[in-house]
Amino acid sequence: MNLSISNRSSEPLYEQLKTQIRNAIISGELLPDEQLPTIRELAQNLKVSVITTTRAYSDLEAEGFVVNRQGKGCFVLPLSTGVIRETALSKIGEYLSLAVAEAKRGKVSESEFLETLKIIMSEENYDQRV
Repeated sequence: MNLSISNRSSEPLYEQLKTQIRNAIISGELLPDEQLPTIRELAQNLKVSVITTTRAYSDLEAEGFVVNRQGKGCFVLPLSTGVIRETALSKIGEYLSLAVAEAKRGKVSESEFLETLKIIMSEENYDQRV
């Protein structure tokens, strides 16, 4: 896992770190039960304070992505069905917002938009009774 943070970003450092680790877990780059670097190692490697890495790990633990085992370190938890579903819905919302904006630009009607979506879902063998 390659983490990088920017002091120039308006996003707090711990938030940048948390987002990158969360994305690595969701994408499967980090696997369940995989140990994360220690708080001190990560802080030293990224040249940030221990408080920054502690905050990122604490937030990830509160969100159910990792667990801190006293004296052993921080480990990735298996993704729950709810987390996977919420992540999918979030991405779908982002992509559909882009698609709607494009449809508006091209003056595509709602019925044409929905018909296109149905065709794509059919071509992808999407089972609508999920």
